[in-house]
Amino acid sequence: MTLPSHSSSSPATVDVAVIGGGPAGLMAAHRLAQSGLQVTVYDAMPSVGRKFLLAGRGGLNLTHSEPMPQFVSRFARQQAVAASWLQYFGAAEVQAWAQDLGIETFVGTSGRIFPKDMKAAPLLRAWLVAMRASGVRFAMRHRWLGWDEAGALRFAAPEGETAVQARATVLALGGGSWARLGSDGAWVPLLQQVGVDTVPLEPANCGFDVRMLPAANGETAPGWSPFFAGKFAGQPFKSVAIRFDDGSEAGFVRRGEFVATDTGVEGSLVYAVSAQLREAIKAHGQATFMVDLLPDHSAERVLAEVRHPRGSRSLASHLKSRLGLEGIKAALLFEVLGKDGMQDAQRLAAAIKASPITVTATRPLDEAISTAGGVAFGALSHDLMCNARPGLFCAGEMLDWEAPTGGYLLTAALSSGVRAAQGAAHFLKG
Repeated sequence: MTLPSHSSSSPATVDVAVIGGGPAGLMAAHRLAQSGLQVTVYDAMPSVGRKFLLAGRGGLNLTHSEPMPQFVSRFARQQAVAASWLQYFGAAEVQAWAQDLGIETFVGTSGRIFPKDMKAAPLLRAWLVAMRASGVRFAMRHRWLGWDEAGALRFAAPEGETAVQARATVLALGGGSWARLGSDGAWVPLLQQVGVDTVPLEPANCGFDVRMLPAANGETAPGWSPFFAGKFAGQPFKSVAIRFDDGSEAGFVRRGEFVATDTGVEGSLVYAVSAQLREAIKAHGQATFMVDLLPDHSAERVLAEVRHPRGSRSLASHLKSRLGLEGIKAALLFEVLGKDGMQDAQRLAAAIKASPITVTATRPLDEAISTAGGVAFGALSHDLMCNARPGLFCAGEMLDWEAPTGGYLLTAALSSGVRAAQGAAHFLKG
């Protein structure tokens, strides 16, 4: 979805420069243009919404239908901040916005909300049509370089370096993951140079490397066994539950599924607990969570079935026939217990209900779905303006917040764009 760049005759001044063509930036630009301001969106890539389109490949999850208190709780340490955005643009407003663009939505069985056709491209096309109709201009292949001595915005553009004088600027440059789609974190030193405090970028909604292989000395070693990695990497653990003691009163307990990788684990259930695992690794060098392979079975039933006489059947056949355990689930039990441990009914039953998986490192930042860290909220006013540089606003994933997948990320990005637009409009009218 390529948009034309400005020509050299385009004006060198704008009311608002929005830098970053992801959901937060596009939402801010659209709202500002609707308020009557002259707005140009600048982006380093040839087209806007690249990560948005990628996220929609498997079905675009717009938002979630759960009650607002539970929705807000997904933002952990930044619940208060998220709540202040979502009061202006929450799940209901996301649905209404899509409807206004001609995109019908539905609530899935998990409570997640999707477009009826499950696709991102039609929504983005309709949105861009509406944005152009409201007067938003687009400047593609414009990489932001900071400011010149006169305070003008500097851009590396196809025709060479260019400068733009903006009365207000909204930065929506994303985090540090998926650099090939434009979110490369290159903005961090540019903001630090002008006194804007930032928190180091870290992986969020990410995979982890495991430490599982039984070693000769009885300790563990990095990675899955060669057999497990070779046969089961890429396969999912379905209908399981994860339990992790994160230090809170209730701890983390959730059902779902996740995937084994060559080196560890990833997938929706792991992403949901990724923040707690990451922090535990930082504090202790590793983190161990428990996997309940049969969350619908009580521990007593599992033990009874394991102990049930199996006659001449192999243990693998016994576990399959009595408990439906086979494939990757049975292989995990062998990883955890080893050959001898599998013969101990008590240990085997306990492992079925609580198989420990120890993770020692997040996967690299660029592999993560999203990032934690970014512009510190202490460096911003309540309307997302940088205290160190009046007229400069920040929105989206470049701010220091994180949330699990499931519609929370996109909703918060959109709502922060709305909040930044409100702040910029107020600043210009003030």
